[in-house]
Amino acid sequence: MILTDKEILNQIAEGNIVIEPFNRSFLGTNSYDVHLGKYLATYKDPVIDARKHNEIAVFEIPDEGFVLQPGTLYLGVTQEYTESHAHVPFLEGKSSVGRLGIDIHATAGKGDVGFCNTWTLEISVTQQVRVYFGMPIGQLIYFEVKGEIENLYNKKSSAKYNERTIKPVESMMWKNNW
Repeated sequence: MILTDKEILNQIAEGNIVIEPFNRSFLGTNSYDVHLGKYLATYKDPVIDARKHNEIAVFEIPDEGFVLQPGTLYLGVTQEYTESHAHVPFLEGKSSVGRLGIDIHATAGKGDVGFCNTWTLEISVTQQVRVYFGMPIGQLIYFEVKGEIENLYNKKSSAKYNERTIKPVESMMWKNNW
């Protein structure tokens, strides 16, 4: 079941959902709009190796915006820091962003109960698009969870994305045991 606007507000009041900064005008009927943070990143090596730590080059989006290029994976970050202690958060692109030809995530739209951080975005475009710091980029949707949780994400020793950041975070696939 998806939380409504009133229930999102109730869960914020109870401390089960945290959104910083929070602006009531960004609350939709059953979602909350998030915005593009001021940093983007690209991988330094043209070949990304799933078994190694691939370094990224992080840069700030200038005031005049930045033109994204097709064929390049950009890592972005949400301006909002979020916490979800009793619900599963999903991040989806806004339809107006999709209509610009921008995808904001390749596969990582679902968060875990206990996820506490900004959201790294896996941005790709179909044609050149200029983006700006602070532009609406996506929306968070919260789902109810059935049953008790054994391991909250922020308590798992194997969680790879727990360090609070305002910058995009590269893939940590190389930390997996496979």
